[in-house]
Amino acid sequence: MSDLYISWEEYRQKIEQLAVKIYQSDWAFNQIVCLAKGGLRVGDILCRIYDQPLAILYASSYGGEDNQVRGNLTFSRNVAMTNAQMGSRVLLVDDLVDSGITLQRSIDWLKQHYGTSVEEVRTACLWYKAHSMIAPDYYVDYLADNPWIHQPFEIYEKMKPEELNQQ
Repeated sequence: MSDLYISWEEYRQKIEQLAVKIYQSDWAFNQIVCLAKGGLRVGDILCRIYDQPLAILYASSYGGEDNQVRGNLTFSRNVAMTNAQMGSRVLLVDDLVDSGITLQRSIDWLKQHYGTSVEEVRTACLWYKAHSMIAPDYYVDYLADNPWIHQPFEIYEKMKPEELNQQ
């Protein structure tokens, strides 16, 4: 398993490519739910491109050294959103699908909490790893060798405010 390093420009391009794939599917969704933290940037840009409401579901399972240790998956109690109701056709977005556990359990969470109003959930991510137990409906890159992906915003995980202040 090799590592994959992504620049800000590549990251932006991947989100735009994902937007095109979703558009080409001709599926009309009326709600975007992003999984925080990784899906925040993807969800933000897609909601701007598609002019659809964005909701945020916080899901966390990684921690430890360099945030590379998988632990228990936990969800926020609620979805953060400004619209009065969850849309009926939800596009669930994240940056990547690794094992697929987070994506599958997020779908289950949405159905459990919004089952009466959600008719359909489709999933989208930038990277889909081969060892995932679930295939996203939309993705940009299929990664057969399951690399660890180093995204451009990870530098902020090691950065401290006092260091920035000294620059």
